[in-house]
Amino acid sequence: MTEQPDLPRLQRRLAEFAAARNWQPYHTPKNLAAALSVEASELVEIFQWLTPEESTRVMDDPGTAHRVTDEVADVLAYLLQFCEVLGIDPLAALSAKIDRNERRFPLPGSADPG
Repeated sequence: MTEQPDLPRLQRRLAEFAAARNWQPYHTPKNLAAALSVEASELVEIFQWLTPEESTRVMDDPGTAHRVTDEVADVLAYLLQFCEVLGIDPLAALSAKIDRNERRFPLPGSADPG
């Protein structure tokens, strides 16, 4: 049985992959942010001309599902590498952001009137 990967293990694998190819000089925050944007754009491209209804069924077609899955993997890979280079814990960053959003956007009727 294959062990479920965790973020630190995936980040380590990505770093080892880049190191083995001597890619670290190119993995600057600027370059990784640009690569992340490019990969996110490639994900958007898959959905570009779909109707909202078609977009909800995109995973029904195996060929398209494979493309979506690959682009999601590319986006996540560059995001994890970006976080690694800058020393950002992506899960802690997400948790803190959700906390801030919960304070910024309280449930209707739950805001303190005073």
